[in-house]
Amino acid sequence: MSASPPFAFPAELRRWRTTRRVSQLELALRAGTTQRHLSFIEQGRSKPGRAMVIRLGESLGLSLRQRNTLLHAAGFAPVFTESGLDDPLIRPVREALQRVLDGHLPYPAVVLRPYGELLASNTAISVLTDGVPGWLLEPPVNLLRVMLHPDGMARRVHNLSDWGRHILDNLRTKAAGSADPKLDALIAELAGYVPDTPPGPDHIGFAIPLELETAGGVLRLLTTLTSFATATDVTLSELRLEAFLPADESTADILRNSAHQAVVSG
Repeated sequence: MSASPPFAFPAELRRWRTTRRVSQLELALRAGTTQRHLSFIEQGRSKPGRAMVIRLGESLGLSLRQRNTLLHAAGFAPVFTESGLDDPLIRPVREALQRVLDGHLPYPAVVLRPYGELLASNTAISVLTDGVPGWLLEPPVNLLRVMLHPDGMARRVHNLSDWGRHILDNLRTKAAGSADPKLDALIAELAGYVPDTPPGPDHIGFAIPLELETAGGVLRLLTTLTSFATATDVTLSELRLEAFLPADESTADILRNSAHQAVVSG
């Protein structure tokens, strides 16, 4: 790994602190140092040790990938490993994740990589992807694009404006603290698929269900997200398990019947 210029870390630290909207005093308190010391670090007058850089990254709430980048800017080697998805160390985790996904049946569940890229799913995902053209389902599949693209699920989403806004609001919240051009580009693309309709009187914000037309009837699905908060591997830390759960008994019945029919026909 090439050495970083001496001004890289102070600029990078200031950028992240500004992006996260954290004052010098607040960050100093979080990291267990003084505002004076932090000011010297940001001015390049004091060079922090590796432990201090790690504490600053953690105090700023940076991802493991971002903390490695911060370490590199300070002239240190990465601390957090980044395994490949086919790495033998990751394989047992992926097998365990598949068991978790299957445990959610007959309800759809998926494992996503950054930017909505689909890594794994259970068989119930077919209720989401039914009728989606093949070109949208070619690997790597972006599930967010599948959901909102007019040729994808969007044709069957009754509340596309509210559901799309729900997805975009979550992405924009993440983008506000990430300074990630790729994420910004994805948001711009997806926003072009969502009708610009103001929220109705029944809008319930973050708890908005997905209302999806299927052959068995209209599904009302709520989503739950699970992350690997204690992971020390960059790859694992970036995975998200998203489960689509029935918001009412009618939806649960439709999903159970769909699963039963799939077993009988299979």
